[in-house]
Amino acid sequence: MSAHRGRYRRIAAILERHGLGVGLGLLGMGGWVPFNKGVLGHARRDEPYTNPEHVRLALEELGPTFIKLGQLLSTRRDLLPAPYLVELATLQDAAPAEQWEPIRAVIREELGADPEEVFAQFDPQPLAAASIGQAYAATLHDGTPVVVKVRRPGAVAQINEDLEILESLAARADTRWETAHQYNLPGIVAEFARSLRAELDYLHEGRNAERFAANFADSPDVAVPRVFWDTTTSRVLTVERVSGVRVDDLAALDAAGIDRPALAQRGANTVLTMVFEHRFFHADPHPGNMFIHPDGAIALIDFGMVGQLDEEVTDQLAQVLLTFTQGDLDAFTTAVLALSVTKPAVDRDELRGSLGTLLAQYRGRPLSEISISHLLGQLLTLLRHHHLQLPQQTALLFKVLMMTEGLAAHLDPQFDMLQALTPFSERLVQRQLSLPALAKRWAQASADAGALLLELPATLRRVRQLLDSNGFEVHLRAAELEPLVRRTERIGNRLIAGLIAAALVNGIGELVSNNPKWRSREGVMIGAGAGMISALGGYLLWTMRRRR
Repeated sequence: MSAHRGRYRRIAAILERHGLGVGLGLLGMGGWVPFNKGVLGHARRDEPYTNPEHVRLALEELGPTFIKLGQLLSTRRDLLPAPYLVELATLQDAAPAEQWEPIRAVIREELGADPEEVFAQFDPQPLAAASIGQAYAATLHDGTPVVVKVRRPGAVAQINEDLEILESLAARADTRWETAHQYNLPGIVAEFARSLRAELDYLHEGRNAERFAANFADSPDVAVPRVFWDTTTSRVLTVERVSGVRVDDLAALDAAGIDRPALAQRGANTVLTMVFEHRFFHADPHPGNMFIHPDGAIALIDFGMVGQLDEEVTDQLAQVLLTFTQGDLDAFTTAVLALSVTKPAVDRDELRGSLGTLLAQYRGRPLSEISISHLLGQLLTLLRHHHLQLPQQTALLFKVLMMTEGLAAHLDPQFDMLQALTPFSERLVQRQLSLPALAKRWAQASADAGALLLELPATLRRVRQLLDSNGFEVHLRAAELEPLVRRTERIGNRLIAGLIAAALVNGIGELVSNNPKWRSREGVMIGAGAGMISALGGYLLWTMRRRR
């Protein structure tokens, strides 16, 4: 803490000045509040500032790291009440433009020459200035128009210092404040730090752009600017300059003859393809990052913030959407619990009742009348009420889905987001029930069963040793049982999946024997899985007979 003494004092002074000093003791910062708290960093007004406004103003005063933290929290309806979400959503990552000479020095250090030599033309007036970097218009020697992003001098040092402080404060709060512990504050800060540090590296953004370009290489509907690696480093990024009409400029779109309802559907399909097909999505699809070409293609820019989902989370999200549309309350409750992460024990019956009330609001209503943004907002509020928390990537995804629906509805007021989502969810479920997916789950269930069998003799020996001595006493609290229950349920689910799959062994065996294409690793894996399940069944029967 002493290494950042000055910064701690400034943070404490700003929080105290905005009436947010109550939590300083919980953060171990009570002794850092200076006697002279300094002058107000915002204008006075007759009407008192609200608490959410004070939080926003404090974050603005604290600088880039805290502004980006506020922007992240503005998407977390599972963590914060609505008034704070609304206020934090107004945070802008803007900053006064850096002087030209320090920027020129960065380009010279990174590219080995002055910008006037590296580029045929370079405009020293920035196109945009943000807290991490600034963007400039330039032209390559072959005549290609480009945009050059340059990281501000000193940005990394300041952000790293703030992230170290935030990580330390989160760890301290986790041990002193039950709410921070319930919501895994250190985990939220760690994920935020990882994401922000990635944004600092322009090589990372360049690789993201190329990955999007590869994913949409065969799509005429999406354009991704080319990265010029000869003039790109971790501090300087050179990409093809994008032209077109901003996606939210309705008058310009109409003047260009763009079919807005078709564009709304195309834009939504693009985002949903990223999420459900590629599992790699643009995490900041606001109108300033989307431009429309004359042929209607969507040009994307700014790939510093991206989201990535693993197969399990994508499948869980599909289950939430499908069970909701089917109105299956028990399955919907199970899907919501699977999608969330939490530390405290959850009252499933109480959660089921809340979800039942939510389903009742939408029962019988046509899909065209249901707003996915409103639905997700209600679901996130419900999760916060039950102290359930989403993984950061899932919360980011929810934000993207809500932004996408809002933008599509701006283009076409009749747009139906839930209808656009349905085919993607259905394809996911079809993939889950495909033979390769079943074989994969079967193999995993077999591996889990095998591991359980291998561990069982040693575990039984330890239990017998305890019983042969003076016995043992068991003291358990519900909260301590939760991890054990989750692990048991997970293994149980996989074993059940394996037993169900065992019923298919004969049929699949016939397929293997009659089809030469399956006489390979798949056949071996299926046979091994069948053997493992048979072994487990025999062991269970032997155990039951012994008990008799």
